[in-house]
Amino acid sequence: MSELSVIRQILELARWAPSGDNTQCWRFELIDSTRFVVHGFDTREDCVYDLDGHPSQISLGALLETIAIAASAHGVRADVTRRDSGAEHRYLFDIELVADAAVTPSPLLGSIKVRSVQRRPMKTRPLTAAEKLALEHAVGDDYEVQWLEGLRVKFRTARMMFNNAKLRLTMPEAYEVHRRIIHWGVERSDDRVPDQALGVDAATLKLMKWAMVSWGRLSMMNTLMGTWAPRLQMDFVPGIACAAHFVIKARRAPQTIDDYVAAGRAVQRYWLTLTELGLVMQPEMTPLIFSKYVREQRHFTHARNLHGRAARLQEQTAKLIFNGSAFPVYMGRLGAGPVARARSERRPLDELLQH
Repeated sequence: MSELSVIRQILELARWAPSGDNTQCWRFELIDSTRFVVHGFDTREDCVYDLDGHPSQISLGALLETIAIAASAHGVRADVTRRDSGAEHRYLFDIELVADAAVTPSPLLGSIKVRSVQRRPMKTRPLTAAEKLALEHAVGDDYEVQWLEGLRVKFRTARMMFNNAKLRLTMPEAYEVHRRIIHWGVERSDDRVPDQALGVDAATLKLMKWAMVSWGRLSMMNTLMGTWAPRLQMDFVPGIACAAHFVIKARRAPQTIDDYVAAGRAVQRYWLTLTELGLVMQPEMTPLIFSKYVREQRHFTHARNLHGRAARLQEQTAKLIFNGSAFPVYMGRLGAGPVARARSERRPLDELLQH
């Protein structure tokens, strides 16, 4: 078996790394038998959830961590060097595979393809002390985990998510993202999010599909019927039906691309570890994203009334999770439960190769 086929085996596994809305914000360039380049990009130009590129940078970090774990199956170390791409929204990572007798297969290898998003209710049994310890250890010394658990705190968190969902569902810029990334009528999708994975019942899903034909139609439905049905099913009920919510926090404020990439590597270790423990997870990033926009006074929507709503939500979010001296970089909910039947898959490797 050639060394080049080893690189392909590593990338076949690494392409299963998570990315926002399954954008798969990377392409691969094979150089020789031990080297390849990751061409990364962010979605700031057309995604209201990624206006500063940081969520995509976290995704790229998750990819690099997955590459390192996949490489461990072959007894090699994946050394990463980032170089300037010459463009603000593009990123270049040179990867060199180095034989290392100290490298042994990672226990997380088997979780790479199993890991997925579960948007439906989970079991409410509390996390055990051993599960928490394993997850806190997974993020590394530069990060800590805040646990939001217990019925009262989960209720507060679910209410925060419910309120954030109204901002998300009434924003024209968010509509454009949702219209583009939802793959209707499927359980699996190579490049989008299947509608069957959204976590709503058949009647609500049918209404959503009808309304999302145009922003005018969706606005009319929001005015006449409100947004409570999808918010209840996608945010409030799941927010209570879980073991806990969590916030991964950096001990030092992230400022550079490399800081956010490092955070993404920690997030992927956390996610793969909880998968190995038989747990499931759903990201909950909108409170962090829009709170950051408010704090930085970033213009994120042309709907002026939503800026005031976002400021009030930022205050609610700050009371719950912006405390202490650490800096939130990722948030989600988790618990015991089955792996989601409907899920995003990945583009074939040949589509991700760049020449």
